[in-house]
Amino acid sequence: MDNIGTISYAIGSGVFLILSLVLMTGERGRPHKVALMVASLVSSVWMAVTAYVVHHDSLFAVPYLLEPLRNLALLAFLVHILSAAYTKPAEAARYRRRTLSVLAAYTLFLVMLVLFRIVSGGAMSAPAGLDFLLAGFLVMAIVGLVLVEQLIRNARSESRRSVKYLCMGLGALFVYDFYLYSHALLFNGVDPALWNARGFINALVVPVIGIAAVRDPHWSLDIFISRRVVFHTAALMGAGIYLLAMGAGGYVIREYGGTWGTIAQVIFLFGAILMLSILLFSAQLRASLRVMINKHFFHYKFEYREEWLRFIHTLTSEEPGEQLRERTIKAIADIYQCPGGLLWQYRDGHRYELVANWQMPMPASATFLSGDSSLTQYLSEEEWVINCDEYRHDPGVYHGLELPDWFADIENAWLITPLVFHDRLLGMVVLARPPATHRLNWEDYDLLRIIGRQSAAHLAQLDAAMALSQARQFEACNKLSSYVMHDLKNLIAQLSLVVSNAARHKNNPQFMEDAIQTVENSVNKMNRLLTNLRSGRDPEQNVSQLDLCAVLDDVVRTMSAGLPVPVMDCQATGLHVLGDRERLSAVIGHVVRNAQDATPDDGMVIVRLFKQNDQAVIEVQDNGEGMDEAFMRDGLFKPFTTTKGKSGMGIGAYETRDFVRGLGGEVEVISRVAEGTTFRMRIPISEETKNSVKSSDNSNNGKIDDRQFKETARC
Repeated sequence: MDNIGTISYAIGSGVFLILSLVLMTGERGRPHKVALMVASLVSSVWMAVTAYVVHHDSLFAVPYLLEPLRNLALLAFLVHILSAAYTKPAEAARYRRRTLSVLAAYTLFLVMLVLFRIVSGGAMSAPAGLDFLLAGFLVMAIVGLVLVEQLIRNARSESRRSVKYLCMGLGALFVYDFYLYSHALLFNGVDPALWNARGFINALVVPVIGIAAVRDPHWSLDIFISRRVVFHTAALMGAGIYLLAMGAGGYVIREYGGTWGTIAQVIFLFGAILMLSILLFSAQLRASLRVMINKHFFHYKFEYREEWLRFIHTLTSEEPGEQLRERTIKAIADIYQCPGGLLWQYRDGHRYELVANWQMPMPASATFLSGDSSLTQYLSEEEWVINCDEYRHDPGVYHGLELPDWFADIENAWLITPLVFHDRLLGMVVLARPPATHRLNWEDYDLLRIIGRQSAAHLAQLDAAMALSQARQFEACNKLSSYVMHDLKNLIAQLSLVVSNAARHKNNPQFMEDAIQTVENSVNKMNRLLTNLRSGRDPEQNVSQLDLCAVLDDVVRTMSAGLPVPVMDCQATGLHVLGDRERLSAVIGHVVRNAQDATPDDGMVIVRLFKQNDQAVIEVQDNGEGMDEAFMRDGLFKPFTTTKGKSGMGIGAYETRDFVRGLGGEVEVISRVAEGTTFRMRIPISEETKNSVKSSDNSNNGKIDDRQFKETARC
């Protein structure tokens, strides 16, 4: 029985010592970690001394002197964790100071009881026969259980995952102590069997506490164990389990195999040993086992947070543009300090072109790669990083991959990383060999594949942005061309009127003067339109202060060549707006031309100007055909939609609204079928004229309501 006690406490001491050594590793300055390490060291010393004095009766009291210190260390650890619940450091420090002072005083009291027993040679008992020392140890176990209960009750939900194992471990220690000393008080002495088992109990508890330490990030455990040792240990353990299962199977066959039992057992054991040998020498099995161990039992090779921040910083450190391709190569190359790299990217024609390089010469023979080549097919299907050194030594590893002949011209090619976007191969990066290479494992390949996918997303975004920019340029060119064509159509219409009336009025000097002026204005406008079309310049950018009455007067005079002749009604003078004169004249001319086309020759077209709420309101009113609500809602301002059949382009109203909105204004249309249309353009007046303009209609500020419109349209 004494030998069992020695072994029990020796094992417990060794296990606590291992826990102490583990806690000594890793980052320093963690208060929780230091407190647990001290408690573990004191527990190891206490159990080591207890194991030693089992065979030395003269030192029987020494364990009782050290046990209060061991309990104090465990309780101090719990108090330190509980103090973290206080948000203010001063309150936490005050809680620790007061609680630890009481516990230290109580520990001193127990030590004095032990010393009294040593001096007096007997137990100090209460009047009822209660042993004070045993009761003192029992009270300390109860205090420990209370603190454990407070810890699990007050733990936050996010930390309960690690705290629960700590509470299980320490709670088990205090529960066993409670049982040990309550049993001793009942039977007036400590049970030797319970005392000897105490070391084993403490040893069983240490792994549970270790789990809590590993799960708590505040303790930051960092201990290194060789991957090779773990691999061979796992292999031997697996082989041992296999042999045990094989032995059990052989035993069953021998016992229940009848007359063939022995022969079947021999055959079974031989086959099982042969299978074990095959498995142990299987390279694929060893590789799978090594990957499993590396993934699930060791810290990662890379500090992924730092790698990811560095990678994103490299990609986004400058403005997006063509240099993004070079930055992408650099971001991938920096993972292994590669001195350079090349980038191939998918282009039209079902091929991959060499589009960028970073600190690595571009070989002339490697300009493009067919989409049907072995290399692109392998990268697209496998999405696996190709190690060029490994390919040269053992090409069969890559399942029939054949690198193009010109690949040999690339100096120091080391890795080929696929760039996959939406499960489609967007391109590939060839990295140059770094000064110091190392053997790549599964973690290197996984990191390169993920980095490749992120890089492909950025490159795809760059291509999309460039394509969108080109599309916008084409759109602007098409838009400008449409406006120019529309303006030319109106100018041609004016010249057609001159030509049609020339034969009848060619002897009229006034007509000839107007005709020459009309032709001159048309030629000047067409020259300006051609200039804008060649340069791609937006004419709306040539803004200046415009007198609206003067602009409208020019428009009305120009459009007077058609029928019905428009009438000018300038109700407010001195209204100025900021805009381009030519564009504004063309836009208003479009509206007037549409009104003339929709109105019979004996009808009415009025061009009106008035002021309303710091806005200049230009109205073009006619009593022509009008439009229905459906067309005004769905087709009026829709490009290339017209009511004129093949003679119209359907962009006049759209261009008008687009131009007026560009000036900060808005367009309104009031129309009734067979009654007419009022096209109203509201444009903000300039700041210089806001307070100086006087409206000619003081009664309603120049506003034309629907009733007045009807009356005018019927006249």
